[in-house]
Amino acid sequence: MEIILLIALMLAMAKIMGYVFERLGQPVVLGQLIGGFIMGIFFNTEPVIQEFSNLGVLMLLFLAGLESELEEFKRVGKPSVMVAGVGVLVAFAFGFLAAYPFVEPHEAVLYGAIMTPTSVSITVKVLMELRKLNTREGTTILAAAVVDDVLGILILTVAISLLSEGSVHYSVLAEIVAEVSAFLFVFLYFGPKFADRAFRIISRIDLPETSTSFAIIFMIVFAVLAEHLNLASILGAYLTGLALGQSSRKREIVEHVSTLGYSLFIPLFFVEVGMRVELGYILHAGFFAVVYTLMAVASKVIGCGMGAKIAGFDWFPSLRIGVGMIPRMGVELAMLSVAMASGVVGGDALTVAILVVFTTTIITPPLLKWMYSK
Repeated sequence: MEIILLIALMLAMAKIMGYVFERLGQPVVLGQLIGGFIMGIFFNTEPVIQEFSNLGVLMLLFLAGLESELEEFKRVGKPSVMVAGVGVLVAFAFGFLAAYPFVEPHEAVLYGAIMTPTSVSITVKVLMELRKLNTREGTTILAAAVVDDVLGILILTVAISLLSEGSVHYSVLAEIVAEVSAFLFVFLYFGPKFADRAFRIISRIDLPETSTSFAIIFMIVFAVLAEHLNLASILGAYLTGLALGQSSRKREIVEHVSTLGYSLFIPLFFVEVGMRVELGYILHAGFFAVVYTLMAVASKVIGCGMGAKIAGFDWFPSLRIGVGMIPRMGVELAMLSVAMASGVVGGDALTVAILVVFTTTIITPPLLKWMYSK
């Protein structure tokens, strides 16, 4: 009963702090992380709550996949792919170099991977406010963010698999890349066909929320399968969402899984992450956290800006695109959660990542507004 009461308190904290931060013009996630940090002073997380949190991670990536369109990947074109591709490579390099002097080499690889994803929800709000969302720059940022997250998840998957093998030989790397490629091919080619046939059969079961239940079942099964293949569980969850998103039941699944996810599991994930941050880690991470955060900001401005310039944008619009790609949020924390579960990074990583989330989401709006005023 105590655990149930703790869950209720965590949910209340998530919603109250999320509302407060939203009223302050900040992302809800920041409020939930702060709420979790406050709760962590008085309560410890429990194994059961950590499992709920793990489901929140999977649902977050599953919904990201559901809300992506396979056709969109074909339409994004050279600018978005170039912005995302160069941005991811530069972010990985900057993350690795920032971490290398402070941690073990294998941890530095994970820090590089964790720096790669982008969360543009805050950028979208600013662009909508400035009426710039439907410009060439705005649509490039939106499409690049989708490609960016996919590439980031793939890099994390390869990194975790490689490190779990305890070897960095080219033969091991080639084997892991082949596994990831095969996994991608199966989901992208056969996934949509499987989804339609599966839901035609499932629709014969005349019970409430049957489609939603089986969507979650598929998410868990393929996440576990990915983990058993030494791939990241979030890759399985994301690709399952991407495949099921092509079925005729997409709207129903998105609506109902979103209701379940954002009313219970996803807020618990963000609060639980905040609860795991300790004051001792903040003091210990100190200088490293500052260096890593500065590199996180610079990596996207430089990398995505270079990608935009290569794709044909002028210098100043390229810089605006780079600034628009700075924010990190949900996907980065989800990737970190998986990396910590794999045992290759420790608690310091959590403190560093949360500092990155706070800094990048707070500085991006004023920077973007200033750049559009020029």
